[in-house]
Amino acid sequence: MSPTSDRPVPGGEFALAGTTVARMGYGAMQLEKLSAHPDVAASVLQSALDAGVNHLDTAEFYGAGFVNDVIGRVVDDRDDVVIATKVGATTDSDGPLPLRAAQRPEELRASVEDNLRSLRRDHLDLVYLRRLDVGPGLSAEGDQAVPLDDQLDVMTSLRDAGMIGAVGLSAITTDTLRRALPVGIAAVQNAYSLVERYFEDMLRLTLAEGIAWVPFFPLGGGFPRYPKVTEQPAVRAAAERLDASPAQVGLAWLLQRTPNTLIIPGTSHAAHLAENLAAVDVALDPTTLAELDDLVPVGGTGIEWMPRSA
Repeated sequence: MSPTSDRPVPGGEFALAGTTVARMGYGAMQLEKLSAHPDVAASVLQSALDAGVNHLDTAEFYGAGFVNDVIGRVVDDRDDVVIATKVGATTDSDGPLPLRAAQRPEELRASVEDNLRSLRRDHLDLVYLRRLDVGPGLSAEGDQAVPLDDQLDVMTSLRDAGMIGAVGLSAITTDTLRRALPVGIAAVQNAYSLVERYFEDMLRLTLAEGIAWVPFFPLGGGFPRYPKVTEQPAVRAAAERLDASPAQVGLAWLLQRTPNTLIIPGTSHAAHLAENLAAVDVALDPTTLAELDDLVPVGGTGIEWMPRSA
C-alpha cells in the first residue's frame, strides 16, 4: 500500500514489508528521553506522520516498552504505516548494561509477543533479528550463541503463523545475509554512514537482491571514538555552499547513495525532526558528491564493526 496521493512522500519511495514507504523514516529510540512527558513524545511522533513519514523503527527495549506504547497509541489502527521492531535483546535494569542478549528461540518468540502487546497490534509488519554477529555493543556468549538456522526457523514459523509480516536482519556479517537469503529477507540494519562504510559490500548485496537497506547511526558517532558526519570539514564546507546543515548533507548523501537505502534518523525534538526531514530537499551536485565519496573520516576508525570471530 502506498501513502495516499495527497500526502508528501519524504525522499521518494521504496518497498518495505509489502508496503511502499517514504525513504525518509523515523527512528523512535530517542523518544525514550521523553518518558516523563508522554504527550510530548506523542506530539513529536504525530509530527513525523503528518509530514508523510510512514516507516517507524522501534523495539520493545526502547525505554522498557515506553516507546512502543507511544507508537501504539498514536498509530492506532492505521494500516498505511510500517512499524519495524527488533528482537534478540531485552531490557536488563539490574545488569551492568541496560540490555542483555536474548537470542534463544524461545526468547525471540517471547519478544515478538511482547512487541505485539505493547504496540497494540495483531501482527508485526517487520521484525529484525538482531544477531550480534558484529560489534560494538552486546555479544552472544554461552547459551546465547545460537545457530542462525535455529533462529530463522522460529522467525519464519512466526511469519507463517501471521504474527510477523516480514523478517529482517541486524548486526550481521555479509556471510550471514547470504546464508539467510533463501528464507526471504525484507530488510537489513547495520551501521553505515558517510564516515562509516565498513559494510559497503553488504549494501551492494542488498541492492542486487532488492532488499531494503536501513542503516543505523546514519550520522556516525554511535559510540565514543567513532567519527561524526557533522564534524567532517568536507561536510561542513558542503553544507555552507548548499545553505544546509551538516546533518542534512550527511542524510542527503545516504539518500543519494542507493535507491534501496531507507534512513531512520531519530530525535526527541520537533524542530530537529523538521530539520532532518528537510534533508530530502538537499541536492548534492556531482562535484560535491565526488568530494564526499572520497572523504577520509576524521576522528576514529570502524575496527569494532568487524566480525567478532575475526
